[in-house]
Amino acid sequence: MESYALRWFDAMIVTIWKREWRAIFRNRAAIVNPIAFLLLGVLLFNLSLTNSEPNNSSHAIGMLWLLVLITSFLSLDSTFRRDFENGLLEQIFVVAEMPFLVIFLKVLIHWILTGFLVSLLSPLLGLLMGLPSEMFLNVFASLLVGTVALSFLGAIGASLTVGMGRGGLLLALLVLPLYIPVLIFGVDVAQSEELGISGIPALYWLLFVSVASLTLAPFAALLGLKISLSMD
Repeated sequence: MESYALRWFDAMIVTIWKREWRAIFRNRAAIVNPIAFLLLGVLLFNLSLTNSEPNNSSHAIGMLWLLVLITSFLSLDSTFRRDFENGLLEQIFVVAEMPFLVIFLKVLIHWILTGFLVSLLSPLLGLLMGLPSEMFLNVFASLLVGTVALSFLGAIGASLTVGMGRGGLLLALLVLPLYIPVLIFGVDVAQSEELGISGIPALYWLLFVSVASLTLAPFAALLGLKISLSMD
């Protein structure tokens, strides 16, 4: 009986995973647009510097993290809205045995398409922003850990505003204050090499925030979606 339950659980995860990726690839702009925005922002930052200005690594890291934060934020609205508009979100709550799992997988895919992809591109982004190569590892670590919190904390705001036609401003007011600790610790980790200090304490704090959001945010998003559906 236990093995049957495990097989059923695994089959459900695979089904949800495949369905979400099929929906993503039908709308490829969801993949291309955030990365294109990030690359354009990095290039504009480079163009804004004159040859006479020395490249300040601290400023570059701060700008990189700010661009990553905006990139993650811009794609938040689509996390639940497509399913809300076609009525699938209501069916998930009625039919799915574990709606929490569906929400978790949707947010995880959002992180893969934004945070994880950006982390893999961090050496290129660092090169474009003129960062020294010895800082690349710290930048990669800070982005890999910190963007998890960006996606999962952002899902809370996205769940509360999914039923609003123009909820962008409210989403920003809800989400951006939650991003402040992630931004602070992420920048501290990334620039610790340049400052000659250990980035381990800041990385631990960043990891704590990400693990806490990974654990608690899906439940908060589930409650937010229930509130949004009840108000619709």
